[in-house]
Amino acid sequence: MRSSNKEVVLGITGSIAAYKACEIASLLTKRGVAVIPVLTRSAQELIGAASLEAVTGRRAILEMFGAHQNPEVSHIAVATRASLFLIAPATANTLAKAAHGIADDWLSTALLATRAPVLFAPAMNTNMYAHPATQANIETLRGRGCRFVGPDSGTLACKTVGVGRMSEPQTVLEAALPLIDGRTDLAGRHVVITSGSTQEPIDPVRFIGNRSSGKMGRALALEALCRGARVSVISGPAETPLPYGAATTAVRTAEEMGAALDRLAPEADVIIGAAAVADYRVSDPAPTKRKRTGAALTLTLTENPDLIARVGAARRPGQVVVGFAAETSDLIENGRAKIAAKSLDLILVNEVGAPDSGFGVDTLRAYVLDAHGDVEELGVAAKADVAVALFDRICALLA
Repeated sequence: MRSSNKEVVLGITGSIAAYKACEIASLLTKRGVAVIPVLTRSAQELIGAASLEAVTGRRAILEMFGAHQNPEVSHIAVATRASLFLIAPATANTLAKAAHGIADDWLSTALLATRAPVLFAPAMNTNMYAHPATQANIETLRGRGCRFVGPDSGTLACKTVGVGRMSEPQTVLEAALPLIDGRTDLAGRHVVITSGSTQEPIDPVRFIGNRSSGKMGRALALEALCRGARVSVISGPAETPLPYGAATTAVRTAEEMGAALDRLAPEADVIIGAAAVADYRVSDPAPTKRKRTGAALTLTLTENPDLIARVGAARRPGQVVVGFAAETSDLIENGRAKIAAKSLDLILVNEVGAPDSGFGVDTLRAYVLDAHGDVEELGVAAKADVAVALFDRICALLA
């Protein structure tokens, strides 16, 4: 997501998970979002305003009629300006008040006044969450268009294990970003992305693979979500988790990735082949672990199909198909050859093997080539910025 000057109300209510609000505020602030922290009276028993004010650079709102209150922080003024109301953590009591329109403090009153999206991150005891009253309140709020992230399962503060744990700050951030961003240039579109590496088994223990971390696929998925797309990611093994909101199909081999792509690609609007798919697989993987014998081991390799070329050959009118090419030399020449051979609309060629570009790092030295031979040099750019530039081009093609 691009940096913005958008404003988010971060409502913090009386759950022990309130301590996570500081990290959420920090993550949002680093994205260029202006965060207004609001603490209910119960939340103030658990976390101080000073930490949130230090992180956000904004005075925390603690009560409806505070001594510092002025028109700029009134519930109506803020409710009108805000791009998102994020309630994290959201207690059962907060959900009940919101569902029934009770307005007895600053936060609950502002929730009635705002027309901004509302995102709740519930946190409570398992039995409280499962109670029919809480579930009915959640359904009521969903019916009004409110969004929810979590809760997750885990060990709760009350020492019980079950559903009710607030989602981690990074997950909450990823659920919030598309709502804050508000872009709709991919609304109603389905984007399919391959990501990560593939592992071609030698035996049940060993495999042939590569160093792909999945960071580029993650950046692409998050950018597509922020533009309003429905996102499906076919991911091989990767170090980096995929963003909240992306439908994920986990695969291991090129064959499995190809089968998933064959299933999803025909009805997609955009297909991006960002995965580092192994070019070869072992012809005869052993059913049991190969033991050391003291002799040389010879493996016979069979070429894997080129998955994105297969998509390009079978594409239907109106689809946009994008490939990736990892190269160590002659980047533009190799890119031009591949975009023609694979029937692609765009190809992103990136240098691998350099300290600031390639697998496992946060930046790429990259070029975007189109089917007409035009080249856009991105230089050394963060993978998140590469995703923005690539989707700008994709949206132009769709339009």
